[in-house]
Amino acid sequence: MKSNKSRWHGVFTLFAIVIIAYIDRINISILIADRDFLSHMGIVASDRAAQGLLATAFMIGYGSAAFFLTPFCEALFGVRRSLIYGLLLWGSVTLATPFFDSYGALLLSRVFLGLSEGPLFALASSYIKSYYDAQENGKPNAILNTGTGIGLALGYPLISALVVGIHWQASFVVLGLVNILIGIPLVLAFISMPVAPDGAPAKPTFTQACAKVPTMIHGALQTRNILLMAAIATMTLAYLWGSGSWLPSYLKEARGFSFSEMGPLASLPQWASVVSILLSGVLLDRIERRNVPMLFSASALLVALSIYLAINAEDRLVAVGFLTAANFFWGLSYPGVLALIQYFSKPEYTASSCGVALGCAGLVSGLMPLLMGWAIALASEGGDAKAGFFVGFALLIGTQVVIVACSAVIWLRERTFFQAAAIRA
Repeated sequence: MKSNKSRWHGVFTLFAIVIIAYIDRINISILIADRDFLSHMGIVASDRAAQGLLATAFMIGYGSAAFFLTPFCEALFGVRRSLIYGLLLWGSVTLATPFFDSYGALLLSRVFLGLSEGPLFALASSYIKSYYDAQENGKPNAILNTGTGIGLALGYPLISALVVGIHWQASFVVLGLVNILIGIPLVLAFISMPVAPDGAPAKPTFTQACAKVPTMIHGALQTRNILLMAAIATMTLAYLWGSGSWLPSYLKEARGFSFSEMGPLASLPQWASVVSILLSGVLLDRIERRNVPMLFSASALLVALSIYLAINAEDRLVAVGFLTAANFFWGLSYPGVLALIQYFSKPEYTASSCGVALGCAGLVSGLMPLLMGWAIALASEGGDAKAGFFVGFALLIGTQVVIVACSAVIWLRERTFFQAAAIRA
């Protein structure tokens, strides 16, 4: 068993990998505002659906890998080797992307990038479950999920600077090298899992690993409230991907900010989520796990209100302020999603349970950038970009309504569950 200090080294390594992953993911969100990139890939600047499909393609790969590959990776390779292989694959795909010169090839590369990143959070959850008790997993989950906000916050200005200062191709080269030259050495140095009872790490054969996968998926599907948690995870990621994919274009085209202003302003909501995610880690370890759904409901209502005020604001800086507030409230519940799945799941099925929830979430939430793209295009037919983005961002309010409903059901179920357990006792 790792010492109290060394287990945190693993958490911060996973935190760094999440940062890298999220900079990778939003690279395209910045580049679809660059006409040189669009021209090179054969994408029409006004084709919002095609641009949104790039983010959706990533999420299709991401969701498929999280659902189907996570149990196999955990059974055959384990957490450490799976992370190394994932970093190597997504670094290679990123490095190769500048050599593509067609929309189809770019779309396929986004699917492969999603496949390579898909198991990341489920594997990280397995690590956290192995070294932290249920009532102390709030802080490690918060640190892990802070990487999401920091990755986006650093990514927007970083990619913008590389595009303006060098060329759009530089963004892929830099990110690919970071994956391979920084991510892999960190995993080798700081990630290790508990050994098997006989003192040696379990090393199943390929056949044994394949045989274990159906059992692991079945066990994951038996996790308490797993379908409701999958729905909450789906809507949580739908907000993240919908807002993250279209925020740069919204600021530039609907609110009139320049390309150089767009990057720093788009990072403000992400820094707000970093602060709230860290705050959430403290709150989670002070809240009984059965009451965490109430936190989901409260934050979702505040997110919905903030988005509504943002898209109705006349002043563009006020709009940025409300969007920043929306991300802050969103971050209050984000770490609780994985923390609650870890709480509901058995240790041997934790990665698979998270994989099931995040896999479903990835596949469904991946449609949000595409849906928003269609909505923006349809509502902008008269040439009013602001009206188009109003309709697109209004879809995000619906995601929060679903979270409120699912959270209420889980809270009621858990209340009944503990009352029944008390009677039996």
